Amino acid sequence: MTDKSKILAVDDTPASLKLLTDILKTEGYEVRSAISGELALHAATSSPPDLVLLDIRMPEMDGYEVCRRLKAEPATHDVPVIFVSAVLETAEKVKGFEIGAVDFVTKPYQRDELLARVRTHLELNSLRNHLEDLVDERTTELRKSEQDLRTSLLGSITTMASIVEMRDPYTAGHQRRVAELAVAIANELKLPEEQVEGVHLAGVVHDIGKIRVPAEILSKPGKLSVLEFGIIKEHSQSGYEILKNIDFPWPIAKIVLQHHERMDGSGYPQGLKGDQILLEARILAVADVVEAITSHRPYRPGLGLEVALEEITHSRGILYDPQVVDACLAVFREQHFVFSS
Repeated sequence: MTDKSKILAVDDTPASLKLLTDILKTEGYEVRSAISGELALHAATSSPPDLVLLDIRMPEMDGYEVCRRLKAEPATHDVPVIFVSAVLETAEKVKGFEIGAVDFVTKPYQRDELLARVRTHLELNSLRNHLEDLVDERTTELRKSEQDLRTSLLGSITTMASIVEMRDPYTAGHQRRVAELAVAIANELKLPEEQVEGVHLAGVVHDIGKIRVPAEILSKPGKLSVLEFGIIKEHSQSGYEILKNIDFPWPIAKIVLQHHERMDGSGYPQGLKGDQILLEARILAVADVVEAITSHRPYRPGLGLEVALEEITHSRGILYDPQVVDACLAVFREQHFVFSS
């Protein structure tokens, strides 16, 4: 990938720009440099790169404005932007994510960390583009080779999901286990096989938006601040943005968007209530909370299955769909479901 990936590096300090450019070129990337916001916009719009590394504190036009303009242009709207800056304040980082950045690298940075983040976002963007192309290419063949298409989709989706887990080792396997339980619940509800397959695929990628959450927040052992939790809560919207243009046979992007909505309207990001929430998202909500409570996290050990089942029972009809809760309880107590390792 490196010999084909084009990166635009932007920094108003010549020494910093040269260092960044040299690091990337050594790895085999094709690098263009810009020492101002105006030059960066001209370079990006004339020949869109695969990734932009962007300083924030620049005269005349700062990095935030450059990012806003890149996201406003159709040609560069989907180009991932990583801020490389000495900015430390969480509020500043939140502002960057709100205008479309996918990650932050804090100066002074470690070479290996910078390259790891660059590789991660180039790979995710490449996979997303490949997945869109794959769906477009195979749509005309869907009736003839439907099973082959779905196998390809599942493979690409699983690869996308694994990128998230590489950045968050504490939740490795979480998406897969949630998908397993969600499928068991959907089958207990006797949903059609087609709908169950959509539940499975949505479960596999339901946290893909966490690719835009800084790794230090994902793995923080202590309590998150209000602003840090706000960044975490953006992951369902981010997941929707990543998936929305892919023409799945199921409403995958909307399911991902809604999997933190709650029956009483207390969820996020839209505060939906009851039947405003897709059934598939209501299933994922229950599967997600059960798996999360039973598993270890940086800030606490796993609390066990009984605690998890008590939580969904206590909030049955309040936070969680009562039929979905009943199906989940049956899956564990009657079918003796266990998560795979």
